[in-house]
Amino acid sequence: MDSTRNDRTSDGGPSMGIGNALDGLLDATVVPGFSRIGYALRSSMFTPLDQYSLAGKTVVVTGPTSGLGEANVHQLAVMGADLVLVGRSVDKLAKVSADLRRIPSCGRVDTVVADMADLATVRVAAAQIEEIAPSIHALVHNAGALTKEKIVTAQGFEVTIACHVLGPHLMTTVLLPTLHSSRGRVITVSSGGMYAATLTDFSRGQSPEMPASSYDGTKQYAIAKRLQVTLNEMWAVREHDVTFAAMHPGWADTPGVQSSLPAFRLLTKPLLRTASQGADTISWLVVDDKVIAQSGKFWCDRAVRDIHRLQRTKKSDTVAARTALWTWCDEQIGAYLA
Repeated sequence: MDSTRNDRTSDGGPSMGIGNALDGLLDATVVPGFSRIGYALRSSMFTPLDQYSLAGKTVVVTGPTSGLGEANVHQLAVMGADLVLVGRSVDKLAKVSADLRRIPSCGRVDTVVADMADLATVRVAAAQIEEIAPSIHALVHNAGALTKEKIVTAQGFEVTIACHVLGPHLMTTVLLPTLHSSRGRVITVSSGGMYAATLTDFSRGQSPEMPASSYDGTKQYAIAKRLQVTLNEMWAVREHDVTFAAMHPGWADTPGVQSSLPAFRLLTKPLLRTASQGADTISWLVVDDKVIAQSGKFWCDRAVRDIHRLQRTKKSDTVAARTALWTWCDEQIGAYLA
């Protein structure tokens, strides 16, 4: 049964509202589907999030102090969740926590300071989360990084790969026993930008990190997002007692877009979704039980989407590349599991 406050059984997905044919057309044409137009059409039959209940359930969210993450934790608070907020800034975490506590239905709010690109702090944060939350209903990997120039972390990794891939892989691995015991969920916030990126093949000596001489932050971001979606599928195959889901929020007007992609924002601003619209599917994946039967899938606007649109990206997605990716991730985080 879904954790709803009423007896409605429809998840209000696109097939219920606008029809499969129109939904497919929106998805295929990209601009309408990723924009606020697609959300407006598809959401006409969505079950409102405030009809669901997360009372008594703990949700951990990384990157909750702005944009999609902030919208997501507000939606979860309205549903009554106990929240563990993981972010880099003590001051920003305090502000968001105070805002959430003003929501009458919000449960307990705890904060953990950590940079998801710094594996040492991720390991410490995971231990703190274990102490705060002996039961975790969902872990939402939302923290992100998109830089104009190449930045290297304290552990020597390119910051986008560290933040989007290695940090989440480490946190999920450490929290896996807790997630198993509560039959929890892991939600990864990806991006439609990953459609342009091929899967890095470590078995052929490829690296996911772009060199400084030809660094392009947008391309680096897309590479990281491709790795996220692939790992989401692999986690689901390996761990049957935990539900895994990745999603893309469409084009949303967030601080990250404003600072990192100003030209894109200027061109598309009339079509951009609000942060709340972009976060809707994140929150829905946390609460709706229909997701459990489709672990490992990639979602947008509460519906499963293909992970490939181009033949070249599909061709790169081989068993050897996937196996080598998992091995590489495990090797990089190994020192922090002792």
